[in-house]
Amino acid sequence: MIRKTLSASVLAALFVAAPAFAEEATIGRPIEAGSLHEGHLDMVVYYVPAEGDLLEVTATFAPKTGGGPQRVVMGLADGDSVAFSMPGHRGPLYAFSRSGEEVTVSSETGMRADANAPTRLADGSLRAGLASVGPM
Repeated sequence: MIRKTLSASVLAALFVAAPAFAEEATIGRPIEAGSLHEGHLDMVVYYVPAEGDLLEVTATFAPKTGGGPQRVVMGLADGDSVAFSMPGHRGPLYAFSRSGEEVTVSSETGMRADANAPTRLADGSLRAGLASVGPM
């Protein structure tokens, strides 16, 4: 009986601790767009080649209940990933990652981003200040 209770408790703890991936979009070519519609925000994202080996990723977030859209522009090198939530909107954490010429964007519910968290680069180093956020 104790073993069944313990197993159920461990399973419940793992379920609560794991993020729920609500949506995901993968973009494989420049100017090809993807979209996510999680929570109170709709998002459209695309990339274009940038200086060096970077892909310039642009994500535009629009509140479903009105208000002005916000745009995030970031440079991603191969292997980079970053995650954040949008200012003023509790809810999903948006994760962006690059592998080769593909950029994958996902939204996770039940997690919060640290606005000061650095980005992990392909070489294992950390970089801060990767993205700029602002109104359109």
